[in-house]
Amino acid sequence: MVRTDSFRAAVRAFEPMMGTYLKTPSPIVCEVLGLAPLACVCIDAEHAPFGRMELDACIAALRAADMPALVRVQSGTPGEVLSALDCGAVGVVLPHVVSGAQAEAAARSGRYGPGGRGYAGSSRAAGYTTGTMAAHIANSNARTVLVAQIEDAEALDELDAIAAVEGIDCLFVGRMDLTVSLGADSPLDARVIDAVERICAAGRRHGKAVGMFIPPSEDCARWQALGASLFILGSDHQFLLDGARALGKRLAPAQA
Repeated sequence: MVRTDSFRAAVRAFEPMMGTYLKTPSPIVCEVLGLAPLACVCIDAEHAPFGRMELDACIAALRAADMPALVRVQSGTPGEVLSALDCGAVGVVLPHVVSGAQAEAAARSGRYGPGGRGYAGSSRAAGYTTGTMAAHIANSNARTVLVAQIEDAEALDELDAIAAVEGIDCLFVGRMDLTVSLGADSPLDARVIDAVERICAAGRRHGKAVGMFIPPSEDCARWQALGASLFILGSDHQFLLDGARALGKRLAPAQA
């Protein structure tokens, strides 16, 4: 099973992986998901109510289970990236990446080096001062995963520029926002499908992994054949609803 230390290598080797979203700011939910046969949990700090302390507690719980924790940040500012990585996330999903220049800036903010991530040896990621600066920098730069989320129509003309950025490990298709951006009514619209295929092709051209969310009506195999390898589907909210609906169906209807 893919775990924290091997996650970036697995992404870059295009290993097929399934993850899910965390929408509830609860370390207990993280502890439960840490027992699941998943490759990662993506904490949705973009759309769900995660403050710094909730983010910290959830990442700590996932790390205790050796479950790779990605964080989808709100806007991809260097401060947001720094917070997620200092808390111990294995990587960051950067929303609304629309240009090569934006991807380059994001890649710098996620790794140590000139103009890059600020250093603190007192963070969880650095082992709370128990390791050397050199060891932590080397470890972090080797293991941190940076994912550029493609979810805007304007990004489609910049796919090669984005995918060519050295520090970007994966292109992730934000299917629902892409649908809205293209003016389509459904994620199954031909324009959306064409855009997803173009993103997959850019990943193949530049040797980058491609990840995606897909609607429940679609099957992973089709997109795997086009180069997608990382799927982040469902969420803790969805699992609760699905379980409750299934439970309700077990009760026989009242007799007339």
